[in-house]
Amino acid sequence: MSETELLLWVRGPALQIATLVFLLGVVVRIGEILMLGRKKNLAEARGSAVAGGLRTVLSRMIPDRGTLRRSTFNVVAGYVFHIGFFLVLFFFAPHILVFQDVLGVSWPSIPTPVIDAITVVTIIALLAVLVHRLQHKVMRFLSRFQDYLVWLVTILPLVTGYLAFHRVGIAPPTMLIVVHILSVELLMVIFPFTKLMHAFTLFMARYYNGSIAGYKGVNS
Repeated sequence: MSETELLLWVRGPALQIATLVFLLGVVVRIGEILMLGRKKNLAEARGSAVAGGLRTVLSRMIPDRGTLRRSTFNVVAGYVFHIGFFLVLFFFAPHILVFQDVLGVSWPSIPTPVIDAITVVTIIALLAVLVHRLQHKVMRFLSRFQDYLVWLVTILPLVTGYLAFHRVGIAPPTMLIVVHILSVELLMVIFPFTKLMHAFTLFMARYYNGSIAGYKGVNS
């Protein structure tokens, strides 16, 4: 298989397979959570469950002072690489073109030099997170294989994308693009079956806890 044929395969059948696994996996995992159900609350409502749920989802987006003081590095580094990854994924012009081909919609992109800088900062933040985990005795003890796997599949698309965009001479440009796309597809396939699912379940959990508190008339 030539480089061009390989590129066509990863952009075609491989991407379709990865997308199918991603979508089905996410739907199944969310379905499993919803099927757990919850007992009917027989107590008299003292507030709005919906308002409480939405309030908790929004309020937890900003860490409280106590958490920020106790875990400054984790909070700051976490926000940096989460926001950075989001911006690179959804606001880099070539990525927007992919979404446009698939979904038929597009939106304004962030200037390439800015995305380039964001990519570097995000990679540095992820590397710092790994070093911190390895140096922190408690975190290192609690870490399992999945934690390192999630870190790897998260940083790979950023690194390979950066190398492909700048055409770093470690491989032909076509192969750099192939490796980048494959790294993205690996992330998509692994996503539903690892802690990466928190991208969806995080908001579900916050809404659930907030709705219970709101029903009781208290703040979560």
